[in-house]
Amino acid sequence: MTNSAESLQTVDTQATVASLLVGRTDDDQVGVLFEDDDYAWSEVVALSAARASLLAELLDASRPPHVGVLLENVPEYLWWLGGAALAGATIVGGNPTRRGAELARDLAHTDCQFVVVDSAYRDLLPHDLDLPVVDLDSPEYATALARHQGALVPGQLPDQDARFLLMFTSGSTSAPKAVSASTGRVAMAGQRVAVGYGVYRTDVCYLQMPLFHGNALLACWAGALAVGATIVLRRRFSASGFIEDVRRYGCTYFTYVGRTISYVLSQPPRSFDRDHSLRWGFGTEASAADRDRFEARFGCRLVEGYGSSESAIVIKRTPETRAGALGLPDTRDMNNIAVASPETGHECERAEFDNTGRLTNPTEAIGELVNKAGGGGFTGYYNNPEATAARLRDGWYWSGDLAFRDADGFFWFAGRTDDWIRVDSENLGAEPIAAVLARWEAVAAAAVYGVPDPVTGDQVMVAFEMVDGVEFDAAAFAHFLAAQADLGKKWAPTFVRIVEAMPVTANNKLNKQDLRRDAFMCTDPVWWTPGRDLHYRRLTAEERAS
Repeated sequence: MTNSAESLQTVDTQATVASLLVGRTDDDQVGVLFEDDDYAWSEVVALSAARASLLAELLDASRPPHVGVLLENVPEYLWWLGGAALAGATIVGGNPTRRGAELARDLAHTDCQFVVVDSAYRDLLPHDLDLPVVDLDSPEYATALARHQGALVPGQLPDQDARFLLMFTSGSTSAPKAVSASTGRVAMAGQRVAVGYGVYRTDVCYLQMPLFHGNALLACWAGALAVGATIVLRRRFSASGFIEDVRRYGCTYFTYVGRTISYVLSQPPRSFDRDHSLRWGFGTEASAADRDRFEARFGCRLVEGYGSSESAIVIKRTPETRAGALGLPDTRDMNNIAVASPETGHECERAEFDNTGRLTNPTEAIGELVNKAGGGGFTGYYNNPEATAARLRDGWYWSGDLAFRDADGFFWFAGRTDDWIRVDSENLGAEPIAAVLARWEAVAAAAVYGVPDPVTGDQVMVAFEMVDGVEFDAAAFAHFLAAQADLGKKWAPTFVRIVEAMPVTANNKLNKQDLRRDAFMCTDPVWWTPGRDLHYRRLTAEERAS
């Protein structure tokens, strides 16, 4: 493996995570860098084999071989991933933003036999947890692991369909659901990242997103494993530490999700911002403005894609993709990915724009993003037939995301299905509105959502996180709105809430659940305009109560 080609030319459709890992048995290139430690790929295989042997001792063969892992991005997380891949076990990544009873529910729901923790997150577990705990900092763990040092790779490896991961959805719109991913699917995803986007053996891949999430696992860890690239582990994402880490380790590639790019850009510019080896970054949900600002500041391009933990729909930006659009599906899915009405099941009309770029037929064009060929590698949510049935209906996969498609076939994101806003009998998507409002230079982030209208339908509300040191100026905001030629006639927000920090999930995705629930009944300052004249004023306690 040491002298293998720098790039992966084709995808091995028979590969598994275990087979990719075993292929690195004699590979002496550095596979993992963590703080001051480094591990060759051959060491990664040996350390994984020891955990596989330990798993064979700990797991009850009469029950699902599911193991909860509640760790930061530390090397042990990778050794347990590798061990599970070799042993045919399933890793259930715990989300540290869910704690106590919620965390216990996640572990019980996924039938974990035990949970792996260390000192960083041990206290997040409820004291009355009815589940064995493997504490990596305990003498008992050190003693148990010592019995398995030097263990060989199992003689028989799991087949492609063996469940390897249970990945929880972000929970930004409902209770998290556990997506099942086979070892073959994860291996395929890693190879496709390497072949399709260009991850090479010579790359140094910066893994800053949490390892319980698909972005880190599929687009970074699995991609690096597929070609034998080097992985740089960061315990937790740090906006202030981003460029220092990149420079220290010589990173060439990184992945991101949600507001990650915005947080990095919020750091003060430094003289060495362009003195690095980064080639590119891959991720989702960075705004077009943030992508442009990032490239201008750091000289590094960002490649956006649309995907989810279910991986049933993948859309990639192309050089021809218009600013603000998601892009096009892979050619093999071109005729299957569509936008359809959840009510009728029929495909929606293509989007029409006026000469300002404003969407003129949102009610007819916005619908749910679907795959007419079904779920592909998505086989359902673990132990949740109701949620699975909602996704897989009448032979189609319904993503739960709103979108529209233009005359040239490019897809545009319009929000989650919870982001429907119905104003004066017209269906609006939250994301096109947010894209316009986020242009205001005074704001660092914007979240748009609907709140009930006292008569019928909804009113548009926005939460703003202001740029540091900037106060909300109602007159300046109204002036900004009036200057946006592509702002739909019913898009201007009735309510404006100012938050200190935007609520996000553990992987930096915007979380609107609390914002919707609170509406304008919150302790944050709220401005509103009673009519359509855009004269915003502070919402008083009396008005709030009425």
